[in-house]
Formats: sequence, C-alpha cells, structure tokens
Amino acid sequence: MSTQADHGNELIPRPEQTPDALRAALVVVAPGRLTEMQRSKDEAFAKAVEWESLSPVRSWVLAWARDIEIARRPDLSARQAHAKSKLEDEDPAVAQEALRELNDVLSEAMKAVRT
Repeated sequence: MSTQADHGNELIPRPEQTPDALRAALVVVAPGRLTEMQRSKDEAFAKAVEWESLSPVRSWVLAWARDIEIARRPDLSARQAHAKSKLEDEDPAVAQEALRELNDVLSEAMKAVRT
C-alpha cells in the first residue's frame, strides 16, 4: 500500500497502481470481486497483445484503482450504494439525480487515483 489514508476513515491506505497491489487491496475491501478482476485483467492483457499497445492495461489499472478507491472509503461507498438504489426509481427526477450522484462518485474517485 503506497499512501497514507487521507480522508480520515478509509478502510486501507490507497494502493499503488500495480496489478499485485490492486489485487491485495481488493482482497481486503471487496474479496467477492476477485474473479471479476482476474477476468477483466486477462481481457486487458489479451487486448494489449492484440493491439500492440499498453492502453488496455492502463485502462484496467485505472478502472480498478477507481473501484478500490470507492470501496476503501466508506463515504464514497455509501454514496454509490445510495445512488445505485435510486437509479430505477419510478420518479424520473429521482433517477436522474441518482445518475448525477453516481457520476460524481465515479469522478471523485478517479480524480483521487490520478493525483
């Protein structure tokens, strides 16, 4: 794990952006997603070979760093869960606000892992 917790109540420090560090973090914050992570990693590496580019691998790293950022921070995790629960509300205004909130959570997490 690379950096100290900077929001006060993170479950773990933010991991380094390497496959091994991200996997170790996921074991702690969302172990039920390990199979999904491995499957998407395999797909990213296969695309990298096919495309002769590291772009798919970098995208994979950023996507998992973002998801782990959300899972390691109870504030973001709670906001995400609440927004997801409202996405299919029969009131379009509620669903639209939930979509905006979900986008805000994803954006905040991505910004955090890109710094």
